[in-house]
Amino acid sequence: MKELNKKVAVITGAGSGIGRALAKSLAARGCRLALSDINDAGLAETAAQLEGAEVRTYRLDVSDRDALYAHAEQVAKAFDQVNLVINNAGVALSASVREMTDEDFRWVMDIDFWGVAHGTRAFLPHLIASGDGHVVNLSSVFGLIGVPKQSAYNAAKFAVRGFTESLRQEMQLEGLPVAVSCVHPGGIRTNIARAARMGKSENAEAQRRGFDKLAMTTPEKAAEIIVRGILRDEARILVGPDAWGIDALNRLLGSAYQPLVARFSRKNLYV
Repeated sequence: MKELNKKVAVITGAGSGIGRALAKSLAARGCRLALSDINDAGLAETAAQLEGAEVRTYRLDVSDRDALYAHAEQVAKAFDQVNLVINNAGVALSASVREMTDEDFRWVMDIDFWGVAHGTRAFLPHLIASGDGHVVNLSSVFGLIGVPKQSAYNAAKFAVRGFTESLRQEMQLEGLPVAVSCVHPGGIRTNIARAARMGKSENAEAQRRGFDKLAMTTPEKAAEIIVRGILRDEARILVGPDAWGIDALNRLLGSAYQPLVARFSRKNLYV
C-alpha cells in the first residue's frame, strides 16, 4: 500500500490514545474512516476533531465476536470496500498469576487477543476483495518479553504476535493482496495504565505513576511511526526508543534477559 488517499481505513479503539492519533494521521492523508470504540463520548470527540474527513462512527465491543463480524459487513456495505484494518482496541491488567481472577484473565484475552483475531478474520475477505489490503495488529513490547504481573497481558500480546506473523506468511504464500504488520509499542502516553485493572495487593497509584514516568512516546508520534510502517510494508513496527531497546535486548540475550527484567520489576512493580 503505497498510497492512502481515498483508501477505506477501519480503526478499533479510536476513542482515545493511539487510535485517535491514527484517525487524525490517516484523515490528513485522505483516508475514508470507519472508527469504532466502546466509549461513545470518546469516539464522538475523535470524530469532532476530523472536520472535512469522511468519517463514520460505530459503537463496538471487540470482545463480542458476532458484533465484530456484523461490523465488518456494515462497514463494507457503507463504504463499498475496505483497504486497511487496524485492530488497536486494548486493555491492561496488573496482577500476579496467583492473584488474578478468571474473570480478569478472560477480560484481557477477549479484548486483546480475540478482539484482534476476530477483527482480522471478519475483515479479511473484504481486504482480499479490495485488491490492496493491509492488516495492522497491535501487540506490545510485552509481546516480545515476559514481565512479572503481566502474565495475562503477555499471553494476549504474544498470541497477537504469533497470529499476525503467521498470517503475513500465509498471505505471501497464497499470493493474496493483503500486507500484514504487527505493531509493538513501548510506553505510550495514553490512558491504558489508568484504566487498567489491578490485583488486590497491587499499589495501583504507585504503578500508574511509574508508568507515567516510563511513557516515552506521544500517541501522535506513535501514529506517525505506524503509518510510516504501513507505507513501507514493515512486518514488525517498533514504536518508541524503549521498544527498540527491548527488541535488541531480547535478540542479544535470549532468555537471559529475564534476570534484568526481574531486577527492574523488583524496584518498580513490587511496590
